[in-house]
Amino acid sequence: MPVSEVDRVPGSTPYYGANGIQGYVQGCTHKGEFILVAEDGANDLKNYPVQYVNGEVWVNNHAHVLQGKLDLADTRYLGYTISQTNIEPFLVGGGRAKLNASIMMKIMVPSPQNTQEQQRIGLLFDSIDSLITLHQRKPPIKENKSMQTKRKELLCNYFEKWIKVYKEGAVRKVTLKKYYLSLHWIKTLVPKLKLFQIDRLKYQQILNCYAENHEKQTVMDFHHHLKSTILDAVDDGMIDRDPTRKVIIKGMVPKAKKPKYLNQYELHVLLTNLDLTKGINNDWLILLIAKTGMRFSEAVALTPTDFDFAHQILSVSKTWNYKEGGGFQPTKNKSSIRKIPIDWMIVSQFSELIKNLPSDSPIFVNGKIYNSTVNDVLTRHCKKNGIPCITIHGLRHTHASLLLFAGVSIASVAKRLGHSSMNTTEKTYLHIIQELENKDVDLVMRSVSGLC
Repeated sequence: MPVSEVDRVPGSTPYYGANGIQGYVQGCTHKGEFILVAEDGANDLKNYPVQYVNGEVWVNNHAHVLQGKLDLADTRYLGYTISQTNIEPFLVGGGRAKLNASIMMKIMVPSPQNTQEQQRIGLLFDSIDSLITLHQRKPPIKENKSMQTKRKELLCNYFEKWIKVYKEGAVRKVTLKKYYLSLHWIKTLVPKLKLFQIDRLKYQQILNCYAENHEKQTVMDFHHHLKSTILDAVDDGMIDRDPTRKVIIKGMVPKAKKPKYLNQYELHVLLTNLDLTKGINNDWLILLIAKTGMRFSEAVALTPTDFDFAHQILSVSKTWNYKEGGGFQPTKNKSSIRKIPIDWMIVSQFSELIKNLPSDSPIFVNGKIYNSTVNDVLTRHCKKNGIPCITIHGLRHTHASLLLFAGVSIASVAKRLGHSSMNTTEKTYLHIIQELENKDVDLVMRSVSGLC
């Protein structure tokens, strides 16, 4: 039961919301041993808020209240198990992600059948947590002059060296640019901050300042970049304690998002109105991406040798560096190297279309090619046909969401898209599936009513 801050009567009972204690009030809604799991408004989707409570508490309607069944599940153990579960793929909604009760109850968690063993494991985790807290509070050891000098290094300088040592040559250029963008903001927000000066309050202030001009997900990404750096500084003794624990992620209200996908009817309208009477053009590229779900950089890197018409297979083994003047380059990750089954219509169309082209030259590249040019072509088609305007990457979203909606397994879709993990597929497309289901409710009801 929610109580506004103005109406709360001060007391000694902890008042819990999605992210923990928000104050202390008189009275209680629950008394006993419980697990509180954020329903909506979680401040960190990767480290999802899960609280263990014991005693009298007041819980508002932004948190689920769970309790282990007698002789089946130990509540403390259940809390630690849920806290180690990746909740993010199960969330629905847009700017304010939500964990529905019906979805939450279907989440599988490992559990020994013996409740006594569960209790022992729960107590073990509890003692480990206490040791971590104790370690965080340990007094600083006596430092030599070398360590004193290192601790006085500017955060921005340490971050820059850390990126060069750990990230250059290890991540793709587009990812590396994101790290350097985070570095730019550190130089802007706290140019004079030294490593030994960083504590939890200062770290939270940095995130809060960044959040003034950025949406919550962007703040989360910035936090993960900075946290990775700071944890290494903690391990090296340059910062006494981990200042990133239990941070609160804030951010601007998300702007209204443009449509990212088409439904099946809209996609059909788009594809049937493409100009496929000519030779190779951008419309052929739009068709191929819509039917395979490839990334733009993968599609423009295709050569005639990548098509195996006899076995109806399209091989993806490289990408095209269209952002930096062209040329072949590796795929996004190892999982992106894959073979995509293609339908007989694509086989028929492209076998004729590319039969006289050089075997090792990109099919769609004739000089420089830009993502924005193809997006403009796609936008004109969408406007002309009265369907939502999406980007070329939106065709990939469309392809994946329609496959999932049709009942294709997440594992198969992840493999077809070249995702390194099924979690990526679940995270990206779960809410899209739900939105598609909502759009088709009327169609489903008409179909059911016609069965009589």
